[in-house]
Amino acid sequence: MKVLWAPWRMAYVQHTRKAARCIFCAKSRERRDATNLVLHRGTHGFVIMNLFPYNSGHLMVAPYAHVNSLEALSPESALELITLTNLSLRVLRDEIGPEGFNLGINLGRVSGAGIEDHVHLHIVPRWNGDTNFMPLFAETRVIPEHLLATYRKLRARFRAVLAPRPGKRVGPTAEPRTKAGPAVRSGRTATLARRPKSRP
Repeated sequence: MKVLWAPWRMAYVQHTRKAARCIFCAKSRERRDATNLVLHRGTHGFVIMNLFPYNSGHLMVAPYAHVNSLEALSPESALELITLTNLSLRVLRDEIGPEGFNLGINLGRVSGAGIEDHVHLHIVPRWNGDTNFMPLFAETRVIPEHLLATYRKLRARFRAVLAPRPGKRVGPTAEPRTKAGPAVRSGRTATLARRPKSRP
């Protein structure tokens, strides 16, 4: 008999009841990003790995604001939700090369929201053949890489993507020249010295 090890799922099995506190609010405040699998913090929201992923690289993008629907977000928070999603897609493409993505927001318990009081967006990387007989018949999904290994790779990629790129060094600007002659500075403004017209 073959044995499939997935030890991190024991926490999910033992804590199937609704959490007493919002995990998005708690994890965003704790400032223990490596422990909480927080990959990136923005101004109005953050990116975090799903502790019980559907696939490797399953991320969630959440606002700091504790609201249960998109229309309750401020315009700034709503915009950054999409900006952080685009950033996450780029990082996942660069680092683990998925062939596609599932993106989704579940609003309300009946839609499948596990944490219905705090809106968040799921990003699930997909590969051809990642759905096979295991989840269909054995109700078991195989995650090929440990969460912490994936976290370290994605965290490094987020930093690399966001690192400022050194620009070209610009030398001193030469004084502009025109047909009328060199520029002459007077106070804060630059004026052109006009040559007197020669009379015939």
